[in-house]
Amino acid sequence: MTAARALTAASLLLVAALVAGCGPASSSGEATAEPEGAKETPADMSAKDKLAAYAPVRLTTDLAALSENDRKMLPLLIEAAQAMDEVFWLQAFGPKDPFLSAIGDADLRRYAEINYGPWDRLDGDKPFVPGYGAKPDAAQFYPADMTKEEFEKAIAGDKKKAEAFKSEYTRIVRKDGALAAVPYHEAWPEQTQRAAAKLREAAALASDKGLKKYLELRARALETSDFRASDRAWLDMKDNVVDVVVGPIETYEDKLFGYKAAHEAYVLVKDQEWSKRLAKYAAMLPELQKGLPVEAAYKKEVPGTDSDLNAYDVVYYAGDCNAGSKTIAINLPNDETIQLEKGTRRLQLKNAMRAKFDTILVPIANLLIAEDQRKNITFDAFFADVMFHEVAHGLGIKKTIDGKRTVRDALKEQAGALEEGKADILGLHMITKLHEKGDLSDVSLEDAYTTFLAGIFRSVRWGASNAHAQANLSRFHFFQREGAFTRDEATGTYRVDMPKMRAAMDKLSAQILKFQGDGDYDGVVRFMDELGKMDPALQADLDRVGKAGIPKDIVFEQGVEVLGLQPAAATK
Repeated sequence: MTAARALTAASLLLVAALVAGCGPASSSGEATAEPEGAKETPADMSAKDKLAAYAPVRLTTDLAALSENDRKMLPLLIEAAQAMDEVFWLQAFGPKDPFLSAIGDADLRRYAEINYGPWDRLDGDKPFVPGYGAKPDAAQFYPADMTKEEFEKAIAGDKKKAEAFKSEYTRIVRKDGALAAVPYHEAWPEQTQRAAAKLREAAALASDKGLKKYLELRARALETSDFRASDRAWLDMKDNVVDVVVGPIETYEDKLFGYKAAHEAYVLVKDQEWSKRLAKYAAMLPELQKGLPVEAAYKKEVPGTDSDLNAYDVVYYAGDCNAGSKTIAINLPNDETIQLEKGTRRLQLKNAMRAKFDTILVPIANLLIAEDQRKNITFDAFFADVMFHEVAHGLGIKKTIDGKRTVRDALKEQAGALEEGKADILGLHMITKLHEKGDLSDVSLEDAYTTFLAGIFRSVRWGASNAHAQANLSRFHFFQREGAFTRDEATGTYRVDMPKMRAAMDKLSAQILKFQGDGDYDGVVRFMDELGKMDPALQADLDRVGKAGIPKDIVFEQGVEVLGLQPAAATK
């Protein structure tokens, strides 16, 4: 989802300024928030004005601490990431070059490039390129003319076929008129093979044995669409400074079922000092699981104890994580079996986090938070909120309490937004418990709760198609109903009620965990339908944020040239 090294505003311009997010959610028009930004982002807004919603950010880091071979690895990893970027274009829209070359206006073309297609990811996926209609829920993971009913009928009574069709790593196509599942490595072979080759070149340079093993196994995984061995190797790495997350990861782009993972990549450099400071929190998961405010059946699973928590600078984003809103923290792998077996790694992208805080959160808070509570908007609290969001993904339940299904399978396209909502609220619950135990003394609860509320305003601006925005919108209205905050009509500012916020946090935590444990798809739909819609007062406040010129997110200046490195070809 406890603070990163402070950066001055001047150094941010030289280092990085990012904005986060996770990914799209919802599908089929059922129980989604009404499109956010309808007023904040007018339909007649020029492409140049739309671009202003993204603050430019330069992605770099201190390379002096890296060995010569580590520096040589980075261009190779960036080239592997670029291959993932190409695949994501094909998954989200289709061929990139003919589409972009047909757009004559340079600003509109750049905006389409940022959005990986003609649909505005920060404005409810509204089309902004003339000639395009609504964004298809199926993206390019399924045939355009396939219905949900046809999919379900094709797998009825055939367990093996159902597993292949529901796999995160297959594309559904038509063969001789019938639906068929094609493994990813066969669906996009050229990009897959190119990325695998670059990972192997990087592995040959790796001095860290764990990194070398992971890169070799990940290359093989891309070629076979079998990722478990490489996921385990990635979890086993402890001492590597350079890191890469590469392949099909998140399922948000699939809004039809939420089954299919989209390709992406992050190239990362670990901050050793900060990582040492964060290491203690991952070990507390089993104890925190026991203290969740829900009946025992909904917390019976034991989180893996091999979880890892580290801080990084990101030097390259590609594919899904680079589309629209940008990620500032990672919790992987998503495989429920491996999570229970070994835990996860949580990567805090601190250069991105710091920039997001300074560029977006503070200006929003200065506009919408009660003046006397603005002192409680701190970077330490923001870092903690984001960090424990990611840690909290490991809490709760991965399988329904009847043991028959995973939560993801039971909740289908609703699973993504609800999981993000769970991580948000359980992250705040963890902060509360750790603070009470004296294990988180550098963040006050007043700071954590107030910064958390300000973060809701930041996230709901990403639009109804975004899982984080959807989760935040429903939580905003839940908190409103429970009296966790009040709004001053005269000033248009919000004030946190600390005791009521605490009570609402526990109540919402229990509700979400029950939805997941019960696999209650219909209950989640009703919940989102009731609480996940934009109301006039909130929309008016978001309009004020937009008129103030506060960016919604960021766009990157990145690559080997930005890092001051030689291209990979020159390193061979």
